[in-house]
Amino acid sequence: MDNAIEGLKPEGVWKYFAEIAKIPRCSKNEAAISKYVLATAQRLGLEAKVDAVGNVAVKKPPSPGHEHARRICLQGHLDMVGEKNIDTAHDFAKDPIEIMRKDNYLTANGTTLGADNGIAVATNLAIMADKSLEHGPLEFLFTVDEETGLTGANNLQADFLESRTLINLDSEEEGALFVGCSGGRDTVGTWALEFEDAPPKSAAVQVSIRGLKGGHSGLEIDKGRGNALKILNRVLLRLALLGGRLCSINGGNKRNAIPREADAVLFIPKKNLEAVWAAIEQISAVLKAENATADPGLAISLTGLPNKRKGKVVKKSLQKKLLQTITALPHGVIKMSADLPGLVETSTNVAIIKTAKKTIELATSQRSSVASEIDEITEVVRTVFELGGAEVVSGHGYPAWKPDLNSEILKTTKSTYVSLYGKEPEVKAIHAGLECGIIGEKYPGMDMVSFGPTLTGVHTPEEKIYIDTVERFWELLLAILRNV
Repeated sequence: MDNAIEGLKPEGVWKYFAEIAKIPRCSKNEAAISKYVLATAQRLGLEAKVDAVGNVAVKKPPSPGHEHARRICLQGHLDMVGEKNIDTAHDFAKDPIEIMRKDNYLTANGTTLGADNGIAVATNLAIMADKSLEHGPLEFLFTVDEETGLTGANNLQADFLESRTLINLDSEEEGALFVGCSGGRDTVGTWALEFEDAPPKSAAVQVSIRGLKGGHSGLEIDKGRGNALKILNRVLLRLALLGGRLCSINGGNKRNAIPREADAVLFIPKKNLEAVWAAIEQISAVLKAENATADPGLAISLTGLPNKRKGKVVKKSLQKKLLQTITALPHGVIKMSADLPGLVETSTNVAIIKTAKKTIELATSQRSSVASEIDEITEVVRTVFELGGAEVVSGHGYPAWKPDLNSEILKTTKSTYVSLYGKEPEVKAIHAGLECGIIGEKYPGMDMVSFGPTLTGVHTPEEKIYIDTVERFWELLLAILRNV
């Protein structure tokens, strides 16, 4: 048994969690984990199928005496976000996740842990395997590519599921029941690169942003954390006043993650190098002070690079447009909900910038629980890109999940929670894109609720899952299956 999970309860859940941690399963690379789920179902003698995009559905017959209960679908996604610290040697295409246990939580060694949504996969597998449980007829839905495109949910066919009651296991706050989520859309701006020779008597340097927490672009967007791209841009604007000419700029990894790290290569007039070092020191002090509470680990560095005889820089007019666009793009909370106190209603994330051979591409993501507000904030972002001379493409996005406080599965879940713990659970909506919104469109009338154990730092190498909350999550889920 893996040392990190030895002695943990529920044993079946943690056993499968450790097993799937060994299987590379980043978004769009779910073939191996899908094969594992199918093989497990076959070994257990359960009916299973896979659709054209890779979603897996498994059926488990009811336990004796529960044959006439309504069919319940337990749902989670197979893929995970692959984020790592820049100094961590890890290949998400082939290397296993190294689980570490600290106090009351599990984390990973310099990478994301994959508890989002590996805990749902492990839980489903444990329920599939445990013949001692009491439950009605069950379906288990394992979707693909939730993190980067919601491809699995978007491609579900009407005949793939029989259930009309679904429990989504992709929430991250134990003791809370989620009944609604935001919808979202991505908007990308692209500039055609125009280069010219670096000015004579100039030196190449690299500006790097490190040490930020980052986080989920929905769940942590209201925490005031630093955005590496916006911070780097402020530094570049300052260095441009000292003759700094941009060669390349890169940062961020996922559209649904607040960017933690970013780099830019510039050419600086040699006569201004001393002033540049002083400017870096000054603006670093300002930015560290601004982020001292939310992101105390912020580090800004300037590194000299080997001289290039024929260095190329972005044309000055394009550099100006690019930096002005990043300055003007909104990032963070746009509006709080007036109906649900504390809920972010609308936000936008400046997420990824990449310099390729012929283009610079800047990706953003917009979220809202109100469809018209997704359209509005997307139009704001589109307008900024267009004013900056970029070609703009917006994705089709995914729908919000509208709360139904009269839901039967919500009532059952609430009453079960009260009977177990003697108190009311919180009923909430989440500023993130659960697959429930899409599944509800695919299967009109699907009765849904979402809950899970407590996770923090998802989509970052600081991801943690809290051990005691998994045991309570498991206890609640099994009690609901008995009570339906």
